[in-house]
Amino acid sequence: MLAMNKLRILGTTAIVIAASIVITSCKDKRSTGWEYAPNMYEHTAFDPDQANPNFKDGKTAQLPPAGTIPLGFKRFDYSNTREGYDKASLEVTNLIANAPQHFAEGKKLFTTFCSPCHGLTGQGDGLVVQHGYPAPPSYSKGQSSRGGAMKDLTDGKIYHTITYGVNAMGSYASQIAPEERWKIVMYVHHLQTL
Repeated sequence: MLAMNKLRILGTTAIVIAASIVITSCKDKRSTGWEYAPNMYEHTAFDPDQANPNFKDGKTAQLPPAGTIPLGFKRFDYSNTREGYDKASLEVTNLIANAPQHFAEGKKLFTTFCSPCHGLTGQGDGLVVQHGYPAPPSYSKGQSSRGGAMKDLTDGKIYHTITYGVNAMGSYASQIAPEERWKIVMYVHHLQTL
């Protein structure tokens, strides 16, 4: 008798489970079933272009607080003016050690980014000159458009020029990282002696 009751309970439980599975599976064909982590689908975060009642100005995308620096960004506190250029000339020096591997990396970077205009030896005979563009001055023999000989350019002047550009040369700040700029400065000093 006890065994019969156990079989009845088990049978009834199995029928109830099977019936509930059939009923719930037939309810809505568009249903994806149970959500494991509903906050992934129904997030409370605002999109950057959405209105946001949590801020006074109603914008989601807020300006960062004054004085903050983006992750990985290094400040160069010299303005893109003649005064900034002259100040960088006096105050800025290369912080990267003059090591053979840095020199080799500087040469590689110069070849990639600078040689199309300045030429492989820094004489201002790059590929773009052959296509009719004006030649930049030679590092060893030319005169700077800002005054003085190119062979006398300091670390700060070269770094400032790579960062901001000058005349027909645009800024390379977005293409060349600060450490890489210093390696190029190191290599340009070598080209000034040729």
